[in-house]
Amino acid sequence: MTEFFVSRWVEQPEHVRVSDEPERLPKGFRAGAAAAGIKPKGLDLGVIVSDAPDTTSAAKFTRSGVLAAPVQVTMERTRLDAIREVVANSGNANAATGRPGLDEAARMQGATAMVAAVPETQVAVCSTGVIGVQLDGQVTTKGLLKVRPELREDGAVEFADAIRTTDTIDKHVALDVDLPGGTVRLTAQAKGAGMIQPNFATMLCFVQTDAQLAPETCDLLLGVTVKRSFDRISVDGQLSTNDTAILMASGASGVVVEPESEDELRFGEALDALMRQLALLMVKDGEGARRTGRVVVRGGSGDGVERVAREIANSPLVKTAIYGGDPNWGRIAQAIGAALPGTHPLAYDIRVEGTLVCSGGYATREQANFETDEVEIEVAVPGDGFETEVFFSDLGHEYITINADYTT
Repeated sequence: MTEFFVSRWVEQPEHVRVSDEPERLPKGFRAGAAAAGIKPKGLDLGVIVSDAPDTTSAAKFTRSGVLAAPVQVTMERTRLDAIREVVANSGNANAATGRPGLDEAARMQGATAMVAAVPETQVAVCSTGVIGVQLDGQVTTKGLLKVRPELREDGAVEFADAIRTTDTIDKHVALDVDLPGGTVRLTAQAKGAGMIQPNFATMLCFVQTDAQLAPETCDLLLGVTVKRSFDRISVDGQLSTNDTAILMASGASGVVVEPESEDELRFGEALDALMRQLALLMVKDGEGARRTGRVVVRGGSGDGVERVAREIANSPLVKTAIYGGDPNWGRIAQAIGAALPGTHPLAYDIRVEGTLVCSGGYATREQANFETDEVEIEVAVPGDGFETEVFFSDLGHEYITINADYTT
């Protein structure tokens, strides 16, 4: 069995099995990819399509104030219909490209619709890569002609490869999920390694299932699982222009997932575990990262615990200490103070890997351990009733190298 659930922070549900056939999509789906020439080499254009006319779907997008052209086109043109086909390219974000960029995204949508005879209003367009460079529509159109004959039921891995940018870890999986009503298949392909910040990461994630879901169920489950996964990760505190997550359900298995049923509960557990593990793989793959962190903050203010968690997760001082395995928990203390400024001393506790290193704002005799592959930090601030978590990567030399030379 292929290994997928590799983090101690994500538990594989008992009714979920990782398939040895990650390339095989759920019933009703086909996928393919091609080297269109958007990137200097390798696959860079992919398509996933559901052949089931009654497909249901849900989508979530970046909350950036600078929306890329494909995000705008998809949000506007698919809002009244289900998404049955997705086209995604890597190597060019088609963001900050003005009217020409919107025109190219619309043409890309139209050309993709013809690939599988799907209405334009059911085609989602996604791009990832460099911002501020016009996307060559002729290149993508010719690329789609190459993709068309490649569409097949076992094309998931090639599609996943086509959407990569600086990713070094595979972010795709196929799960078999046992429900009371029968077994369904759940597959996903994702990308993301940099420009990642809580409040939705810089990522693309496409999820497919052959379970039969109502549109409202799709929207509910995707919304909840995104909040517990991609909304909870940070690599560098930078919010992207192109983030997109899409769930499509073909219903081709014949297994109906009714709202508020045991089937919905179990399916939701499987989707939640899948999304959280994909999110953690993005953090683990943070550009040049060596270690992964999880910060859990508890206290009496929802806004306060959220500020503390994000301040710690995005602190260059905390990140570099973890990268070097330096037990300097004082950097965590300074991040807490920055998130909760005031004129009176703050009583707070800090635990690192379960060891209490600071109690009531005073150092104990214990030492922090930042040398494990996954470092857990727990913080308690005054009050009770609220708790939050953020997963984050460390920060090392390679991150600067990658981002200093990204376009050259």
